[in-house]
Amino acid sequence: MPVSVACVNGSFDEAVAALTDYRRRTRRPNADNVACPVIFNDFMNCLSGNPATKTLMPLIDAAAEAGCEYFVIDAGWYDDGWWWDTVGEWLPAKTRFPNGITEPLDRIRQRGMVPGLWLELEVMGVKCPLAAQWPDECFFMRHGKRVIDNGRYQLDFRHPRVLQHADEVLARLVEEYGVGYVKMDYNINAGPGTEVAADSFGDGLLQHNRAYLAWLDRIFARYPDLIIENCGSGGLRMNHALLSRCSIQSSSDQGDRRKYASIAAGCLAAVTPEQCAVWSYPQRDGDEEETIFNMVNSLLMRIHQSGHLAELSPERLALVREGIACYKTYREKLPHAHPFWPLGLPSLRDGWVTCGLELGDEALLAVWRIHDAADTLEIPLARCPLPVRQAELLYPKQYPVDFTLAPDGRTLAVQLPQQCTARLFRLTAKT
Repeated sequence: MPVSVACVNGSFDEAVAALTDYRRRTRRPNADNVACPVIFNDFMNCLSGNPATKTLMPLIDAAAEAGCEYFVIDAGWYDDGWWWDTVGEWLPAKTRFPNGITEPLDRIRQRGMVPGLWLELEVMGVKCPLAAQWPDECFFMRHGKRVIDNGRYQLDFRHPRVLQHADEVLARLVEEYGVGYVKMDYNINAGPGTEVAADSFGDGLLQHNRAYLAWLDRIFARYPDLIIENCGSGGLRMNHALLSRCSIQSSSDQGDRRKYASIAAGCLAAVTPEQCAVWSYPQRDGDEEETIFNMVNSLLMRIHQSGHLAELSPERLALVREGIACYKTYREKLPHAHPFWPLGLPSLRDGWVTCGLELGDEALLAVWRIHDAADTLEIPLARCPLPVRQAELLYPKQYPVDFTLAPDGRTLAVQLPQQCTARLFRLTAKT
């Protein structure tokens, strides 16, 4: 089992910077981690696994107007009813898409975006027709029985039929539907492994894992422009074996934006900024500050935009558009950025959360007031890798807050007048 260790004569932040550089050097080269396109996904606090042509069309238009560049149709596109234990064939549902799934996919392309679809290719529902046709050797087995978790079987990627099936599904999505993005999910726990052709359960699990990674390598060689997101119930399986191959990693499916701030900030210790996807999902009944908070959650990493954008007020939609436009002014620096935490790594109990990114000649600093009684925070800037001589509010421009940079550049005092608010600042060494 390979292990990587970062040794530095310095701080925790410097150790994370060394690990961040290592992760980049050992990762599959790909255009996605250079361009960092903005992705809309219809799942979180939006369609929630219930997509259909009639609900997708206004979302597609709104996402394009907001500045998104990819549009991913998430779970549910393959079944008209309850789909959890029937997944496995990955064919479009006819009732959801009466004119075929190509209709919304074509609309996505017409609006200048690249279409994507959700898959959970490593599992098969117990009620999937294929499950009764395939031999037991295609699935994880223990004590002579197929392993079942939450209504699904775990497929064994060592078996030729499983590999053929996986190849055919990807070929259909990419070559027939024109999909350029696959959200690859994983929502079960298959346990300690399989006994098939193995010395132990763990041996079978290790062989399967290596076979799945080898299959991923072949898919990327076959479709070099395809983006595959690594997602496991939001942010599970965040391991380097998958991070070294998949260009984007889901950070969480946390539905509460207030908790997501700490999760997003902490994720940068485990994932490079240009790989870490963070949801921004303004709610139908939210306000301007709620929209700003959501956007700030995602602005240091990869934007996974969601929410019912077509139903937002013009003022709130303008804040989404401003946030995405702001992101595009510095995203080319993300592949070289290093994180730092002025207050240390965050926890879900923190009243204030801060996280920064050093971008060479400047730094970004996200500040969140979650639930603290005090409306002003003095942020120490000793951990910022560059000498700070100037600070400015970067996002949002039209909702200013009071802030003061100390003359020696060692602290930034930020006032956020109400709880559950956030802002993004730019720090520079210029005088």
